[in-house]
Amino acid sequence: MKIEDRQGEIVRVTGSLVLARGIFRARMHDLVRVGEKGLLGEIIRLDGDVASIQVYEDTLGLAVGEPATTTGSPLMAELGPGLLGNIFDGIGRPLEALSAATGAFLAPGVGLPSLDRSRRWRFVPAVAAGDDIEGGGRLGEIDEGGIGHLVLAPPGASGRVESVREGEVTVEDPIVELEGGAFLTPMQRWPIRVPRPHRGKLPPEAPFLTGQRVFDVMFPVAKGGAAVVPGGFGTGKTVVDHLLAKHADVEIIVYVGCGERGNEMAALLSEFPQLSDPRTGRSLLSRTVLIANTSNMPVAAREASIYLGMTVAEYFRDMGYHVAVMADSTSRWAEALREISSRLGEMPGEEGYPPYIGARLASYYERAGEVRSLGAEDRIGSVTVVSAVSPPGGDFSEPVTQASLRVAGALWALDADLAHRRHFPAVSWTESYSLYVGRLEAWFHREAGSDWSEIRSRAMRVLQQEQELRQIVQVVGADALPDDQRLLLEFARLIREGYLQQNGFHPIDSFCPLERGVIMLRLFFEFFDRCRQALKAGVVLDDILGDELWSALPRSRELPREQFPEQAQKLERTIRSAFEGTPRG
Repeated sequence: MKIEDRQGEIVRVTGSLVLARGIFRARMHDLVRVGEKGLLGEIIRLDGDVASIQVYEDTLGLAVGEPATTTGSPLMAELGPGLLGNIFDGIGRPLEALSAATGAFLAPGVGLPSLDRSRRWRFVPAVAAGDDIEGGGRLGEIDEGGIGHLVLAPPGASGRVESVREGEVTVEDPIVELEGGAFLTPMQRWPIRVPRPHRGKLPPEAPFLTGQRVFDVMFPVAKGGAAVVPGGFGTGKTVVDHLLAKHADVEIIVYVGCGERGNEMAALLSEFPQLSDPRTGRSLLSRTVLIANTSNMPVAAREASIYLGMTVAEYFRDMGYHVAVMADSTSRWAEALREISSRLGEMPGEEGYPPYIGARLASYYERAGEVRSLGAEDRIGSVTVVSAVSPPGGDFSEPVTQASLRVAGALWALDADLAHRRHFPAVSWTESYSLYVGRLEAWFHREAGSDWSEIRSRAMRVLQQEQELRQIVQVVGADALPDDQRLLLEFARLIREGYLQQNGFHPIDSFCPLERGVIMLRLFFEFFDRCRQALKAGVVLDDILGDELWSALPRSRELPREQFPEQAQKLERTIRSAFEGTPRG
């Protein structure tokens, strides 16, 4: 059949939505080339012989009567060597290569494959002729910038190896020939909206460590879990995502700038290559995949960008790596869904969002998890999701935030007042929570000490009591409170400003290992208990509050890492000697 016989005809253009009639064998979610320039689009509704197509590019100049032709497949991600250290748009086109081909602005209809077809990689096989393979089985390995890139058989593949190729290969070269004539290459293609299969999910047992005390000690998230980071404008959502990308305890980072401002993505691109990865000593960008659908790019591609990021993350998860997906932000992704839904004439739900917004968010978050990979029982990987949400006016009751909270396991709520006071991370300790605490308790007791639950609970109680006392202070004033309550207020301030607050620009305090964070909190409560006993023994409150330890304890967060254990023991001795003769609580 000729191409002309398979073409449909455009009958209507409404922004990024195009209606075409007569597309041969049109199917839902198939990719379509639209117009004379071949703009890329996707079928999102079929009504008789009329297909509704959301176009991923600017439709300016598109005319009724121009052709529309299906490619016969859905939007696929190209997965293989060359993903790391690269930046793609929302539908997987490599932006650096596109810039070299078309200039600073993307030309309509221009498409390049995600993976460089000319670049050669050294393939070291792990199978030999006569071996039987199955989907997910290890075929070999390629060194990709210090990261061992496992070449796996695609899901569904099976057979006996007839021959193996070793040495320099491109992503399209056959590396394994199976009996019967089938070939396997280093590259896989996978539909982005379909979760990649695995042997089964595992219960959360280890935390997703971030180097931020407020997250790791107070509101931990499991590896393979999901956290929502809502906050109004200027509260630091993007800064938190950037910091987690730098310091999170994972091997691979997938950062999705969904509707992000172009200057922030530019800052990310200029900063990451200069940062050294403590694991490999190479640039941090060498283990990062960036997906950018900035605010000036076509809005329809935003809907695809987070699915592309998740598919890339699942691909590295299948190799046995722990992967973090940073999505900034799902609110702008939901706005794209709302715009597409309104153009389709669908019945609007709350605040104009489509009624299925909750189901779409759930299907995205449910792809997180720690799993046993196909092809190897002992190959365990995980995908952890941290999604920023931008509720209008900081209203957490809006639909996107609420739908996210129903499926995510942790809330890291950002507070505008804290952000304006330069408290970073501006995490509200009264609104935030983690549902993973019980699951992770055994790990923390084993790795951080058997008193972790106790000191964490004590810190939470102190902060809650401070919140209640502040309401009384607003009525009667602080001087009307008993001395023990005034002491608690001062100690709560010490926790807030000396412990929960971190300096993101300080070479030491920007990252705090978990062990250090727990030791610091122990010292804080050792000091607080001594202060309370001294107060009960008749020591004047002003003398207690005038002790230099109130300023010495917060300074411990800036001690060099190699000096901290010795200095922490010295601080503990100082606390005890300062209250010598006072009974211990």
